Order: sequence, then structure tokens, then C-alpha cells
Amino acid sequence: MPQKVWQWFTDGATWAGETGILNRLQEHVVYSLITVLIAAAIGIPLGTWIAHTGRMKWLIAAANAARAIPSLGLLFVAAAWAAPRLSGDLAFTAPSIFVLVLLAIPPILAGAHAGVSEVDPAARDAAKGMGMTGGQVFSRVELPNALPLIFSGVRSATLQVIATATIAASVGLGGLGRYLIDGLAQQQYEVMVGGSLLVAALALLIDLIFALVQRRVVSPGLTGRTRRSARTQRKVLQATGSAR
Repeated sequence: MPQKVWQWFTDGATWAGETGILNRLQEHVVYSLITVLIAAAIGIPLGTWIAHTGRMKWLIAAANAARAIPSLGLLFVAAAWAAPRLSGDLAFTAPSIFVLVLLAIPPILAGAHAGVSEVDPAARDAAKGMGMTGGQVFSRVELPNALPLIFSGVRSATLQVIATATIAASVGLGGLGRYLIDGLAQQQYEVMVGGSLLVAALALLIDLIFALVQRRVVSPGLTGRTRRSARTQRKVLQATGSAR
């Protein structure tokens, strides 16, 4: 099996054409990007607004409960509903993207809500004492302090979308999941293994990119890196002093 997988990867025909790796990878990334952008555009403003105003908190519980819905079953229901109403590729793409967005919103919504909710009340009171309006408190105090958890929510949702987009190939969506579905149908197990490795590699790469972006965008004081660095320096100084 490893030899067959290697041969599949090294075959030039595997990379070229409409069913080639490069095209399938592009499809998977585009579907995932569209999904996360839509989910973030809904989840981040809604989650931060709920935390800032304290209204409609039941939406957070409802979103968390929605995570228990089986994604594959939801995909089949959406595809069955859209098939007679839409035509062409849109009949497969639209319901799949819709379901992926529904699955991506809860972690983003929860991360945004938790990020703003966990801001130190003393920081809010200090900002209000300086004469800041509610909007200024939100934009200058709450939102910057909420960035680590917002990033975590988007990061979690993105990895979930990459994984779920793979099984969405079972209802006609393109992307890397086609290798698993088509490989199983044709009993080409090396294709299934190769597709699985590609999905795993993509998820790891995207996770690494998120980690690097978060490290550059979010203040070290909010992530705890400053505190860890200070503890490390103290340990080094203690070790140096004891050595002397």
C-alpha cells in the first residue's frame, strides 16, 4: 500500500487536469475560505454584541446545542431539498456551503462571546471613568482584549470546515474529499489514503498559518507569552545564580 500511494503521488497525471490534486486543493481551499468568511461575518459581530449588551444570551446555548447535529445527515437533507430547486453545480455547491456555514458559526460565535465576556470588569470601569462611550469601550477595550479567543474560535471553525468539506463530497461537492468518495467507489484505496494525507496536511498547514498570524497580530500580553518569557528569564537567572 505505501508503494502504491507513493506511485500515485509521483504520477504526473495525478496533479494535472480537472480531477488533479492542484485543482482539487484549490476547490477545497476556496470552499473553506468562503465558508469561514461568511461564518465570521455573522458569528463575530453577533457574539461580541451579545456579550457587550447582555441580550439574547440564549443564542449562545442554542449554537452550542447545534453542534450535536450530525453534519453528514444535515448535508443530505440540504442536498435533497436543493436538488429539485437548483440546477447545475449550484445544486450541490449551495447546500453544502450553507451547511458548512451553519457548522462553522457556533465555535466562532462562542469564541467571540467568551472573549468579550471575560474582559476584566476593572478595565471596563476604568475606561468608563475616563469618559469613554459604550462604543469606545467596546472598540478600544473589549475587542482588543477579546482577540485571542476570537482567533481561537475562527481557528477551530476553520479546521472543522476543512474536515467537514471532505465528507461533503458525498453529496457532490468538489475538493479533496472526491479522492475518498471516488477512490472508495472504484476500490482504489491508494487514492483514498492519498486524499486523506492531503486533507491532514492542509489542516496542519492552515493551523500553522493561524498560529503565526495570531502571534503577529495579538499582543503578547494578551496571550501570556510575556508572562511565560518572564518566568523563563527568572528560572535562567536562578539557575545561573545557583551555578555560581
